[in-house]
This record gives sequence, C-alpha cells and structure tokens, in this order.
Amino acid sequence: MIVIVDYDIGNVAAVSNMLMRLGVRSLITSDEKEIEKASKIILPGNGSFDACVKNLRASGLIGLLEDKVLAQHTPLLGICVGAQMLGKSSSEGNEAGLGWLDMEVRKFPNIEGLRVPHMGWNDVSAVAAAKHYLTNDIESDARFYFVHSYFMQPAERANIILSAKYGIEFAAGVAQGNICGVQFHPEKSHRFGKRLLNSFARGL
Repeated sequence: MIVIVDYDIGNVAAVSNMLMRLGVRSLITSDEKEIEKASKIILPGNGSFDACVKNLRASGLIGLLEDKVLAQHTPLLGICVGAQMLGKSSSEGNEAGLGWLDMEVRKFPNIEGLRVPHMGWNDVSAVAAAKHYLTNDIESDARFYFVHSYFMQPAERANIILSAKYGIEFAAGVAQGNICGVQFHPEKSHRFGKRLLNSFARGL
C-alpha cells in the first residue's frame, strides 16, 4: 500500500486519483498505524516551505517518517515542496528542512524576461548517468507541470536524476537511495506524470 501523507497542506486527492487510474492502491492518511504499514510513501507539498515544514512538524509524524525512510529504507517520493523539504533549508523561509538529502533550495535568479514563479508546462530530461528507476519510462518529449519560485540544489550533481531549464538549468528530480523527489506535479502532468508515478509504484 502506498501512503500519501496527509498533514493538512491542501488537496492531495489528485495524487490518489492518478494512482487509482494506474490500478495502484493508495491511502491518504495521517494515521500512524497506517503509515507504519506503508510499503511506499508519498510526501506532497504546496504553498510555502515554512508552512509545509510547520504543518508536518505539528502533525507529529516526523519521527515515524524518519524511522520508515531512514531506518527501514521505505521508498519515498516527495512532490514539489514535499521534495524541497527533503533538503536542509530553503532561502524562501527560516525553517529547517528534514535534512534527509544534502541539498539546499534557492530562488530563481533575476533574469530579464524571466517571470517568477515558473508556472506551466516545461520539458524535462532524464540524466542518463543517474540511471534511476524513476526515470525508466521518461520519454524524449516528456513535459511536466510546474508551479514554483524556488529550485532544489543538491550538493552532489550525482543526486540529480531529472533536469529542466528556466533561465538556468535546474534539478527537476533528485534521488539518493530510497529517497527521491520531483519539483513538478506528476498528478497534473497527464500521461507523463502517469508514467512517472507508475515507475515509482512498480520500482524498488
């Protein structure tokens, strides 16, 4: 069972609905007993970095999630701010991230003609050297839907599995071991998002 962590950050039903179309069982929950039984975990996120971190902390689930992800090595997929929280900090706010990845989150630079937030569809490419199961079915014309003003910056380029360009090249997907995260919204990205979520559901 894939558990989608519910920590009161908005509508997460779209992720569950996409998994349902794939024939994959999922559960949106904040129940510790259900999370303990999860075979895989999805950590969604939208809005501001600090608000998401505070809500997750208030849920009381961080200790359990750390045990599942860091000790039991349960596969986890972070989405949008859920992916950003996997790092140490964000220049968007003052809260510390989970620190599960050696990664910072930075704001897009001021570039003439570049509108921030980066909103809409954009091309995404798999980083061939990464060879990650999440990118197995990424097509050469893959496009995903983004809504963000900040981007992930891992300390090691080897942790970047997907890349995109918006004024600069940035990490659209990161991974280390059983932990991975994507900056875009696969649940809003039609067939491309469906393929990626299928890879997460079937992989590892």
